Amino acid sequence: MKKLWIFVLITLLAGLFVGCGGQKEMVKPEEQLTRPEVITQEPGEQPTYREDEVTEIPIEERIKLEMIHFEFDRYRLLPEFKRVLEENASKLKMYPNVKILIEGHCDERGTIEYNLALGEKRARTAQEYLINLGIESSRISIISYGKENPLDPRHNEEAWYKNRRDEFRITSH
Repeated sequence: MKKLWIFVLITLLAGLFVGCGGQKEMVKPEEQLTRPEVITQEPGEQPTYREDEVTEIPIEERIKLEMIHFEFDRYRLLPEFKRVLEENASKLKMYPNVKILIEGHCDERGTIEYNLALGEKRARTAQEYLINLGIESSRISIISYGKENPLDPRHNEEAWYKNRRDEFRITSH
């Protein structure tokens, strides 16, 4: 019986290897997908791509807008997040047709109504800061989700910090 099991196992393995070793389709070099060539890139700057290759990269990949976070029950911008907004503004200035939506979020504490109002204040604060940095107001919309869309569902300080945020979504380009 043991010999039968060994024979069956060897047969199955042989079939697996033979089945996987079928003829592979060759891809011609001109059909291979390649990433666009970066023309220039200084440390801390967005890459510059050849004009004909820019359309191949999704806009969300070319412009990675970073989220910002807030203190509990506050909507003022902390210095480290002002720097994040300045970086976001620099990226947006490179693409003047891009429009964004700023989503204001809160942690789970407080009422639905209170958190919706606080999320709106947070989004509006970021919007005003970007406008002061030279981004046209017509390019920025805001919305508040209050506590409805947490990044981290846990119920502790770390999760609450992650959830008190503004996210930046590209809506058109």
